Amino acid sequence: METALLIDIGSTFTKVTAVDLEKERLIATAQAPTTVQTNVTHGLQNALKELKRQSGCGSLPHFNHRLACSSAAGGLKMVAVGLVPDLTAEAAKRAALGAGAKVLRVLSYKLTRKELDLIDNIKPDIILLAGGTDGGECETILYNAQVLAKSTLTSPMIIAGNKEAGEDAEEILKAAGKEVHLTENVLPELNRLNVDPARSIIRQVFIDKIVYAKGLDQIQSEIDKVVMPTPAAVLQAARFLAEGTREETGLGELMVIDPGGATTDVHSVAVGDPTKSDVALKGLPEPYVKRTVEGDLGLRYSAVSLYETGGGKLLRRYTSMPDDELSQLLSSLPNNPEQLPDNPKAEIVDCALGKAAVELAVERHVGFIESFHTPFGISYAQYGKDLTNIPYLIGTGGILAYSGNPMDIFTRALYDKAKPTVLKPMQPRFLLDKTYIMAAMGLLAEIRPNTAFRLLKQNLIEIQEK
Repeated sequence: METALLIDIGSTFTKVTAVDLEKERLIATAQAPTTVQTNVTHGLQNALKELKRQSGCGSLPHFNHRLACSSAAGGLKMVAVGLVPDLTAEAAKRAALGAGAKVLRVLSYKLTRKELDLIDNIKPDIILLAGGTDGGECETILYNAQVLAKSTLTSPMIIAGNKEAGEDAEEILKAAGKEVHLTENVLPELNRLNVDPARSIIRQVFIDKIVYAKGLDQIQSEIDKVVMPTPAAVLQAARFLAEGTREETGLGELMVIDPGGATTDVHSVAVGDPTKSDVALKGLPEPYVKRTVEGDLGLRYSAVSLYETGGGKLLRRYTSMPDDELSQLLSSLPNNPEQLPDNPKAEIVDCALGKAAVELAVERHVGFIESFHTPFGISYAQYGKDLTNIPYLIGTGGILAYSGNPMDIFTRALYDKAKPTVLKPMQPRFLLDKTYIMAAMGLLAEIRPNTAFRLLKQNLIEIQEK
């Protein structure tokens, strides 16, 4: 029997999935709290013990393949530096997000001393340096390379800016002893994104360097390798589920919502062009495969910030609790991220957090329409993706997988007539990743894409509004 062990070391829980590759079936899935504060091996061993119990076997099989992804210890943290906020800086951000990173800050124009201190305090895992279209402005990226060269920063640096300045920027940083990787421009021309080369470098740096910096080398004896950040695995699963494989027909355009303990991620695999003929598309082109990550909308580590940065009104509405009681319950969550609701009041708060996170995260992910007056009347411009007609909405993550009423959370991702300019899905079919295996199938797609596709499709459960 050929088998695979797929491991997702999350910020809150470590999930393990065992697959029989010959029969294309799940042997078992299990999870245990991630023990990142001590030794991640402990959490993995606890999850494997539970996997053994769930499988009903006396012992687990010998695994032919053992692949892992991780978002533990803050995940892959990055700072993106560009030229113009809405152009090269935004393009750099999108490259980082598509690689599974958590972008802690996006900076534009020439770096100031204060901004350099900010980067130093953040201590990102990778710095992505962009700026200028090919043949365009060179001064800023070279200036920023000189500033970074003089700094005490030790983070690997990736240059993905104006090709005419790239080699000079690389020489400046290498002469200062920095680890630097040169790749293609993320925005070679106005309105043309080129983020895949930068994504590939980011992922390779993560595999080669970052897993060790976060202590994940401790599980080296248990696995073949850490393949990618967890969000990248989920995004990969979403992409091949939409597009299919050589043997399998994909579902077509879709959106995935993934509320987690530290962040809420939203992925869309869709073109997102305007659906109305009188609407013009504006702004930087949207990537067909897009991920947004909301670090202030987590259900555990970021529960307090979710309340403070726009979710307070929603949480009060969903719980009907007095502010002081709600605040007390939320403040206890970051210190006990693995704690599951153990009473009706805690369940209400947990569900409310899920609803608020999904509502706000999807609202930030999708596009919007603005109207403006011209000499010829009112015109309409669309910024971002129009996802009103997207046919599938997929939910993954613990709050959805283990909820008694996932539709109560799912529906917060839908179009709201009270906000008609926000282009959220209108009438999608709802699919639930009940066995919580999207990240695992993104890993499996590295070696068995057809099996991963079929297993994921088999284990997605369609649910409907009551």
